[in-house]
Amino acid sequence: MIVRCVYASRAATSLTPAMVEDILEKSRSHNPASGITGILCYSGDVFIQVLEGGRDEVCELYNAIVRDGRHSNVRILAFEEIRERKFCNWTMGHVDLSKVNPGLLLKYHERAVLNPFASSGAATMALLDELVATAAVSTRVG
Repeated sequence: MIVRCVYASRAATSLTPAMVEDILEKSRSHNPASGITGILCYSGDVFIQVLEGGRDEVCELYNAIVRDGRHSNVRILAFEEIRERKFCNWTMGHVDLSKVNPGLLLKYHERAVLNPFASSGAATMALLDELVATAAVSTRVG
């Protein structure tokens, strides 16, 4: 059985490009062995991440993220059993939402800023689906 976990968190300290690259590098090196795929989006101090894979593997990774000192206020937005993955080709795609048209954020949020804490899991997934459809996702493999 495969599942999808969508969560949001805030960076515990100022988010730097080096921090994001470190998270992506670790994801891309560790996720294949666990069968995990997904996407990481970030803007300001906010992260949204989708993890897809076996239930045990996704739960273990999510629990590790909760304990990771780089994250605070970790919140599950959606968790569901799925028939197929949306991100099966990516060990971890990513989007810097500060480079996305603000109108796209406004479409799914109250304001043109990323605030998944005040948005439904369904709206967050719709935003991610649109980012994928518009090729805003970087899928560079580390």
